[in-house]
Order: sequence, then structure tokens, then C-alpha cells
Amino acid sequence: MQDTGTPAGQAAGWLAGARVDPSVFALRPDYRAMLMAADGLRGGPSDEISERILANGEGTARRLLAGQPPEQLPHPAAWREAYRAFGAKPQRTRPSVEALLRRVEPDGLPRIDRITDVYNAVSIAHLLPLGGEDRAAYAGPPRLIRAGGAEPFDTTAGGEAVVEHPETGEVVWCDEQGVTCRRWNWRQGTRTRITDATSSAVFILDALDPMTDDELQAAADALTDGLLALSPDAAVHRRLIGSSTG
Repeated sequence: MQDTGTPAGQAAGWLAGARVDPSVFALRPDYRAMLMAADGLRGGPSDEISERILANGEGTARRLLAGQPPEQLPHPAAWREAYRAFGAKPQRTRPSVEALLRRVEPDGLPRIDRITDVYNAVSIAHLLPLGGEDRAAYAGPPRLIRAGGAEPFDTTAGGEAVVEHPETGEVVWCDEQGVTCRRWNWRQGTRTRITDATSSAVFILDALDPMTDDELQAAADALTDGLLALSPDAAVHRRLIGSSTG
């Protein structure tokens, strides 16, 4: 019998409901999503702990880049190919990891909040797209689909709240209420964004070949360690979704 009564069972059950549409795997059969649900987090402004983790991540990223443009590294390059496959122009709307890596030099990444700083640190140190969102704001589990074009996406433009819609065929994360992240991992919406008050979050780690499952698990381990450094009593659950895992 599945445990859905305890917090751990609820998190596991929520993750079990997440889906990647077959049309996405048809586009990139090598795609894997590591979904992680974390409860009992202590959100808040950036602090000494998140600064240490992010500064370490920046140092690792600088060593890996070694002066190269991010798109010359194998995994960010694969994400450029994935963007082109569904019609996006990665020079204009960059995969999230490439956008972050481009900000490492010369001044480093902006400090946002303690949870966001930690997952950004893992993203740049492990060279993979990684997004975090407030799980309490979700309407049902996440789904990765090819958009029909009518789905609502809450964002801002010119400082004002607006509702946009993805392009037909665009790869988007969504829930029952609308799009939560456009162009696979390009831009997250405002409804589910992490805030200083966030205590329950979902993190999505995106992998393509040549990143291995072991490397993806290592990134998930690093994120778990970072979250527990922020919130020692947090509970973290994970689920790997791939074309062969369902």
C-alpha cells in the first residue's frame, strides 16, 4: 500500500504524479529529469551559508570554463541543440545554465535568496540547467509537454504583471493551472517562484547526453547537501524520469 498520509509519503506521491510527455522524448530520447521535493526548508535572504556555497560554486565554474565560452562545453552545447530542435534560438533565449555561466565572470552571480543561491551554485558547478520553485504554489504535479499555444504563463514585462502564451510546439513545464517554465528551462513564471517565505520546494535538474546518470545523481547529491546545510531538518525526496524509466 502506498503511504500518502505522512509528509514523506505525500512528497513521494506528488513526485510519482510528475510526467514527461512522450513527444518530448521523441524530440530528445536522451533527456532525463531529476525531480526533487524538499520540505521543511528555511527560506530567507542570502546569508553566510548560502554565500559560502555559491562562492564555491563560482570557483568550480571558473575552473571548468577555463576562459571558454559556456556553449563550447559539451553539456551546455547539447542544450543549444535541444533548443534548436523545437524552434528556439539559443542565442536569444539561452538555456538557463548557459545564461548563469555567462554571469560568472567578472563579477559573479547576483545573490537572490538563500534557496535560489544554493541551487544556482549547483547548476554552475555541475554544468546543468536547474530550476527551483515553490511547491506550495503548484496546482498538481509538474508535467513537461510540447505546448499547444493557449496555455497561460504568468510573468512580468516592464515591471508589470502580464500573461503570455508559449509558442506551439514549445517545450514547457506546466501544472493544472498553466505554464510554470517556458522553453524547457529558460524562464520561470511568477506564480511558483521561490520567495523568502518558501518552506516547500521542487527542483528540476535537466540532463542530456553526454551527461551521465552518475553525474546527474552527483548534482542531486550536491543539491541535497546544500539544502541540508541551509535547513538541517529538511526532508528531501527525488525521482529520476527518463525515456526508459517512465
